[in-house]
Amino acid sequence: MARKPTARTEFVLFDVIYEDGSQRSNRKVDASLLGGLDGDEPAKAAIEEQDRAIAEKSGQPPLAIKSIKRSGK
Repeated sequence: MARKPTARTEFVLFDVIYEDGSQRSNRKVDASLLGGLDGDEPAKAAIEEQDRAIAEKSGQPPLAIKSIKRSGK
């Protein structure tokens, strides 16, 4: 029996630089959040939400984001 095709989620990767000078590369953001008049601005909010969830689990405060840019491959 044939399988139904599964929905494929596309991601865009970002490099994040934090206020303390540290950097994290290849942070995934759902591509459907990006584009339009806001461009990549929604990516920052999505990454901040990811950071809050990580900080909550680790018990440490989240770092403040200084800048983000798309990862170049």
